[in-house]
Amino acid sequence: MQTIRLLQLDFVNVLVPAHYLVMWSRLGDYDVQRFERFLYETRRCTEQWAHEASIVPVDTWPLLAYRRAAWQPSKRNPLRLMRGGDRYLQQVLDQVRLDGPLTAHDVPTVPGPSRKPGDWNRPMSRIALEYHFARGDLAVARRLPNFQRVYDLPERVVPAMHLDRVMPDDDARRELLLAAANASGVATLQDLSDYYRMSPRDAAPRIDELVESGELVPVSVEGWDAPAYLAATARIPRRVDAATLLSPFDPLVWYRPRAQRLFGFFYRIEIYVPETQRKWGYYVLPFLLGDRIVARIDLKAERGSGTLLVRRSHTETCCDESTCLPRLATELDRLRRWLRLDRVSVECKEQFARRLDMELARNGSKQG
Repeated sequence: MQTIRLLQLDFVNVLVPAHYLVMWSRLGDYDVQRFERFLYETRRCTEQWAHEASIVPVDTWPLLAYRRAAWQPSKRNPLRLMRGGDRYLQQVLDQVRLDGPLTAHDVPTVPGPSRKPGDWNRPMSRIALEYHFARGDLAVARRLPNFQRVYDLPERVVPAMHLDRVMPDDDARRELLLAAANASGVATLQDLSDYYRMSPRDAAPRIDELVESGELVPVSVEGWDAPAYLAATARIPRRVDAATLLSPFDPLVWYRPRAQRLFGFFYRIEIYVPETQRKWGYYVLPFLLGDRIVARIDLKAERGSGTLLVRRSHTETCCDESTCLPRLATELDRLRRWLRLDRVSVECKEQFARRLDMELARNGSKQG
């Protein structure tokens, strides 16, 4: 966590929650329950709107204060149209203060305004709690096994040394950008500003200040049109021997223009694309091998049958199948074991998929 600084949350129920997979890509097989205790019981982390909804080290709380202060509900938020909305918001906050940690199910809901087709049909209790969370009036104390948030007052979640720290907005932006640089390696202005969803206009003068102070070093990258930056403390490895599957929400690929520049890898999530129009698949994981992304695999965990399904597979132009296939089969088996599934099954019938199926049979993954 101290290296990548944030984990984007996403709970698409097809493989495993995104933040678990991001850590698996870096740590290998680890104890998820122990990780959950670290996130929510040690008070060393907290949830915030950072990249998107994210888990961040708790010392990030004061750095995002300017964002919480500026947050406003969208024009379509029912709270804007609800009669007595301010009174209801205060009632919800008072209930947390009196009763302690609670979920949206613990808060009496009220009828909201009529909604248009396409509006999210969330109960007003949940909308009110999310409002207070975005503004910093509430914090997330923990998650239930079904991933539902449990909210509490910030002073009962965030240590006082971070809760009481006041940072000028520009100082906070500089710290966030430097954290992004340390997490990203070489990066452009757009890469650094996207890490914490900062506007490039706000980021540019702060980056200039970091360059002037010597904390960022301007560099040029062959083939890149935009100037790039490197943290002054960065160390360039002699070689990269990575082999892992990446979450669609991994910091390495979540900013699609950066993935294109770094790896020549065009990537998009097709969850909301009609099935007949998908090119790659529903939940597609890039496969990183060395310093290249050489393939992408559409995966699904079928827990009822104990099977990790390979629904679709595609290779990139840089892929050397003789090197890729055994490493990919090993990683699929490693993922299968971590998810406590019995076997890997290849559903697709492309030539690469057939070869992958044979490789899995050789290493025993098909039988578990």
